Order: sequence, then C-alpha cells, then structure tokens
Amino acid sequence: MRHWDPLYTYRSYKRIKRSGLLQASPPVVLAAGFLALILLGTILLWLPVATQHPISLFSAFFMATSAVTVTGLVVIEPALALTHFGQIVLAMLVQLGGLGFVTFAVVAAITLGHKMSLQHQALALEAFNQTSVSKIQRTAFLVIKISLGIEAIAAAILTLWWWRDYPFVTALYRAIFHTIAAFNNAGFSLFPGSLSRFVSDPVTIFVISFLIILGGIGFSVLGDIGHKRRWSTLLPYTKVILLGTLGLNLTGFIAIWLLELNNPATLGDLPLHGQALAAWMQSVTARTAGFTSIDITQLRDSSTLVMMLLMFIGGGSLSTASGIKLGTFIVLLAAVYSYICHKKEVVLLNRSISPDTVQKSLALLLVTCALAFGGVLLMTIFEKESFINLLFEVVSALSTTGLSRDLTANLSIPSQALLTVLMFAGRLGPLTLIYSLATRKRSRIRYPETQFQVG
Repeated sequence: MRHWDPLYTYRSYKRIKRSGLLQASPPVVLAAGFLALILLGTILLWLPVATQHPISLFSAFFMATSAVTVTGLVVIEPALALTHFGQIVLAMLVQLGGLGFVTFAVVAAITLGHKMSLQHQALALEAFNQTSVSKIQRTAFLVIKISLGIEAIAAAILTLWWWRDYPFVTALYRAIFHTIAAFNNAGFSLFPGSLSRFVSDPVTIFVISFLIILGGIGFSVLGDIGHKRRWSTLLPYTKVILLGTLGLNLTGFIAIWLLELNNPATLGDLPLHGQALAAWMQSVTARTAGFTSIDITQLRDSSTLVMMLLMFIGGGSLSTASGIKLGTFIVLLAAVYSYICHKKEVVLLNRSISPDTVQKSLALLLVTCALAFGGVLLMTIFEKESFINLLFEVVSALSTTGLSRDLTANLSIPSQALLTVLMFAGRLGPLTLIYSLATRKRSRIRYPETQFQVG
C-alpha cells in the first residue's frame, strides 16, 4: 500500500492547476460567490434571533437574495419583522452585495488583463474607463475608499438631523442602515411606509437622493472627477454619464410632478415644496434604489410607465445600480440618431463609438427585454393581478430597483421564486456580457455579404 506523499500531492495539484481544470471564468466565480453569500444570509435571517416571529426558510432566502442583489423587494417588513440582529445582517448583506459586485468586476478586469490579447485588453480597459491594467487595481481600492467616505459623511448628517426626533443611539443606528441601503441602491427602510414620513423633509430627501445618485453613477466616474476635478479634462464617458444622469433625473422629476399634480392620493394635497421633493425622490429612486416617499400604488398609469422606463435604464456602469445601464441607453440613442441622419459612425462628444460597443448595447437590450417578457408571461400565468402591477414587479426585480405596488408579499411561492431568479440575473448580467465579449474568439472565416430586409 502506497503511503501519502505530500510532495507528490503538491506536484499533482500544480499540474492540474496548469492544465486549467481548477480555473473558472469570473462570471462563474461571481455567481458562486453571490450564491454562497445568499445561502449564508438565508441561514442567518432564518435564525430565531433574527426575527420577531418565526419565518419560513423561503422567506429568509427571498430576503437574503433581495439584499445581496441590492434590490429591496420584501416579503416581510424589516422594520417590524426583523430584530436588531436581523436588520444588521440585512445591512451587511447589502453592503457586501453592492460593493462586492463592483470590486469583483475590477478584480475580474485585472484577471482578464493577464489572459487576453492586447485587443481584448483594450476592450476590458474601455469597459472600466482605464488606460492600463495596473490602474485597474487602484480602482479596486478606490471603490472601498470612496464608498466608506461617502457613507460616513451621509450617516453623520442624518444622525444629527434625526437626533431631533429620536434618541441619539436610535438616530445613529437608523442613519447608518439607511445610508448603506441608499448608497448601494437597495431601498430597504426601517420606517414603516419607507420614507413617507419625510416626504416634505428637505434634508432627509436630499441626503438619501444624492446617496442614490452617487452610488448609481459609477465608481469610474467618481474616480475620474476626484482625480481631474475640471470639466475640460474629464473623460468623454464621464461627461456623457454626468449629463445623462442630470437629464434623466430632471426629465423624470418634471414628468412625475406634472402627471401627479392633480392627484390627491399622491402629490395633490402636498404643499408646493412637498410636491417638488416627492417628485424628485420618485424620479431618483426609480433609478434602481427602491425608496418611496408617496404611495406608488396610487400613481396614475402614465406616471407608472415613466418610472418603469427609469427603472429599466438604471444607473452607470461599475456602480451599485443595475438596469441596462445609462451608458447602454445613450449609445443606443446615438446609434439610432446616426442611422436616421445617414452617418457612418456613431459619435458622442466628438468621439466615435466602436461597432463592438454598439453591438454589446444591442445584445444587452435584447437579453434584458427577453428576460422581462418571459418573467411577465410566467407571472400572468401564476397570478390573477392587473397587468401593469405584474409588469412593474418584473421590471423592478430585473432592474434590482425594489419598488413594488404592495404586491411582493402577496404573490404565490412560484412567483416569488421567479422574482429571485430575475433579481439574480439582473445583478449578474452586465459583468457576464462584458466577460463573454472580452474573451470571445474571432473567426478567421469571412462570409460573402448579402442584402437582408429589416424594418
């Protein structure tokens, strides 16, 4: 009988490692890591110490999935059903899910940089708005530094402001929880009715809304701003995302205000400044955050459609937000404009957009639409609810927004299970697409071109 030889075992391990059998693509590692975090969160939230009353294992799984994917959809009310331990677990899952995704995306880019051709490296660097693989590593540390700094400042402001109405420890505890949820675009709240009690509170609304914007704008954009600090020297991508964020938020703000101005169930009975704050909050929070300051079940269908469009678009790349991403939306608009104007190139701010980027944007749009269609189709089979409520729920889950028209907790188990799949897919989709595009192999075979009718 042969005895165990440590040296032989080590050499065998090295041979297997060199062969690539132990290697996995970044999306696979990311999915496995997120699943492991979800399972750990499920166990912690299922513990008796985490809840005021026992909950089912599936409810714990749903809440853990919603937290790790920074969505915010709930089947139990965190403010009422969870203990302080459970709320802390929920906040930690949100923090790890939000920053962990972005940090892993950066690490994945570093890994790709050592395994790709120069052409593919350039594509990965473009995706993260960097000029060299070595600089991507700095971005990983920048993510943590920026996040904790912004969260600390916001938590301090909210603590001092809420201290007027609550004991200091309570104000501090709730400020930290809401800061983490807002910056990571999760939307969980420790107040029944989310932020409805602060509908006319300018300090709370502006702090939360700007946390949502900063978390969803993208760390590459924040890093570029912090490094250069002058508009003329900013990268074209940074300028486009800043202008797009401003334009989208203002458009949503004006549209919701005008459409709900005479609706007494939402904005109609509020004072003028309250109407403005509520409309602003709902426009910003629809960009995958999930907080509410008014009863969105009472919104007119037109306003609901506007919010679904904002949810579908989402935030910036390399951020805590999801959706198809603002950059994708802008590239598609530019491509349509170029085609209508008979231009050969897609141009943004006097910079040409590569065909690969346009194709990636189209692929992401079509895949997301297919997931949304499939999700709505299944929901209409499982549930007897109004179509717009089901569509809103699916778009909210797929874009990891977390807004709901009081429907999530009342859905059947199959529908809730479907929402967990959509939340997971919505959070992992962009990195998977970037990786598949960056690592694809180009065929040397060229086929003859043919005419094909479209439109």
